[in-house]
Amino acid sequence: MRFARRYLAQRLVASVVTLLGVSIIVFLMVRVLPGDPARVIAGLLASEEDVQRIRVELGLEQPLHVQYGIFFTRLLQGDLGTSARTSQPVLVELQPRLAATLKLALTSAALAALLGIAAGTLAATRPYSRFDYLLSVSTLFGVSMPVYWLGLMLIIVFAVQLNWLPAAGSEDSGSIVLPTLTLAAFSVALIARMTRASVLEVLGQDYVRTARAKGLPEAAVVVRHALKNALIPIITVVGLQFGTLLGGAVLTESVFGWPGMGLLLVDSIFSRDYAMVQGIVLVFSALFILTNLIVDLLYAVIDPRIHYG
Repeated sequence: MRFARRYLAQRLVASVVTLLGVSIIVFLMVRVLPGDPARVIAGLLASEEDVQRIRVELGLEQPLHVQYGIFFTRLLQGDLGTSARTSQPVLVELQPRLAATLKLALTSAALAALLGIAAGTLAATRPYSRFDYLLSVSTLFGVSMPVYWLGLMLIIVFAVQLNWLPAAGSEDSGSIVLPTLTLAAFSVALIARMTRASVLEVLGQDYVRTARAKGLPEAAVVVRHALKNALIPIITVVGLQFGTLLGGAVLTESVFGWPGMGLLLVDSIFSRDYAMVQGIVLVFSALFILTNLIVDLLYAVIDPRIHYG
């Protein structure tokens, strides 16, 4: 437990340093975007005095290091700034958007893990069968499809042609189905490929042959002995894919008009809303770092032989 606490403390310190680096990178990146944000916010018909007033209000006339110092000081106080587009605190704006994005990402991750592990395990128990070849082709198709193309195809088929599901928004209970399928498609393919390879390798181990020799049912051998011992690489892929799903939500939410952080990020970039862009990227980064930390800690839970020291 002492080693685990020390490991956790080291990872938390590393996470804070990573977030600090991310804050510097995103701060500089949003400021090299073309165009004058004060002019964008004021509008094309605004006078030069109004543009200058907005520039002063946003602190854009200050040197970059002074701007970052103000941003970092507020960040330490838990203040992500004020949206230049809506004049509302960034944290207040982000809360409902974060809930919508997490709902979409968690639903997609659960679907991807369920389908990917089930399909990969079945393929591993039937290597070089028709199902195995079908899975290989399907996963190749899944990892090759652009998210926005798949989203548009699903809208055309299920919303326009069949009229089964809404094409956009989040008001209807079925609104989450199409964005979930779109977001999960890539992850299902990767998780299935990793599960197949891991389970197939474990099925050749001596302790699996011993379990079969004892007369255990094949389902018990696969689930209790093979799949359980193949979980570590699978959990790693699932955890990494959750971070990928958060990033993929930017495109998916834009295609389906899902009111999450991804759609808000796109709108904020076009409107040069510096504070909102910085806040969204920092929240995305914090979620990705937290996910990786949880996955690392899960290793010791799944396999007691693993110790952190």
